[in-house]
Amino acid sequence: MRLTVSTPTAMIEDVEDVRHVRAEDETGAFGILPGHTDFVTVLPISVVTWQAEDGREGFILVRQGVMTVRDGSRVEIAARGGYRHDELPELGAAVWDELRRADEEEDVTRTTDTRLHLATMRQVERVLRAGRASETPPPRLDNRDTTAPEPGR
Repeated sequence: MRLTVSTPTAMIEDVEDVRHVRAEDETGAFGILPGHTDFVTVLPISVVTWQAEDGREGFILVRQGVMTVRDGSRVEIAARGGYRHDELPELGAAVWDELRRADEEEDVTRTTDTRLHLATMRQVERVLRAGRASETPPPRLDNRDTTAPEPGR
């Protein structure tokens, strides 16, 4: 079985001779063996483990993703983020700082995007107000001249 784990910017894992994959979705933990039926599931932030035919193991922390099993021979995970290590305890220590840094960068990006959006909307509002101020008033429905003084005043 072949396992591939990718993010929008990198290939995290690509192993050809996988004996089994273990993952977790919202319903709980599950395993994938060669010949598994086709299916798709959403993975929360979780650890995906695999073991190769020669006994090698790998651990991948997935920051939300979609797992697809096809033809009983391909397991593909497209993740928002992912981190790989050969030892599970070391994966946690190595990834914790990365996750914190990524979350902080996303917060800064989100704040910057919001500020840019608000500044753009304010500028559009200023342009629209300036355009309305220079326009002549719309004609009245009663055909009265609004520039002439009213009688008796």
